[in-house]
Amino acid sequence: MIRAVLYDLDGVLVNATEWHYESLNLALKEIAGFQIDREEHISTFNGIPTNTKLDILHKQGRISKEQFQEIWELKQEKTFEVINKNAFVDNVKIRLHEGMSNLRKVCVTNSIRKSAELMLEKTGQMKYMEFIISNEDVWRPKPFPEGYIKAMIKLSLHPDECMIVEDSPKGLEAAKWSGANVCEVKGYHDVTLENILRKINFFNRRE
Repeated sequence: MIRAVLYDLDGVLVNATEWHYESLNLALKEIAGFQIDREEHISTFNGIPTNTKLDILHKQGRISKEQFQEIWELKQEKTFEVINKNAFVDNVKIRLHEGMSNLRKVCVTNSIRKSAELMLEKTGQMKYMEFIISNEDVWRPKPFPEGYIKAMIKLSLHPDECMIVEDSPKGLEAAKWSGANVCEVKGYHDVTLENILRKINFFNRRE
């Protein structure tokens, strides 16, 4: 029986891919003098922590180690600006959470805690989350399953009692390795009350 839903953040609870893309490029342009295109961001950088993104760019020879921290700090600053400018109360997601009041809900994300909390607050979803596991709470973020395993331990629930909602390849890999039931969605717009309940009922009938 599913007792808790563990949500990814970007692309699941919030439509933040563009926010991260915009803020990263603003920081890169200001400090390193270049930007990455949208296709590269989606294929290579989407769904991974900023430190990992910058490490990839450094290994590619596109930024220096000396620029690393400065870009990271500016990217976080730009992210907060972009969220405050673009985020809005999401009535579809509020309906989702209120329609599943009998289930526990948490968010497991590769974002830093401050960004995650701001996104959830601005979209009206923070009050529905029992807690957040951010990339600051784990040694190895997604695609490793540590965040989801830590969340299930904190919930005192077995993987069979949990359903993870994920959209990105790295997030799905982490979800599958955690041993929990996995609900794969195509993106933010797929995460509706009807779709999530349908998947929960599917897993419950399988028992």
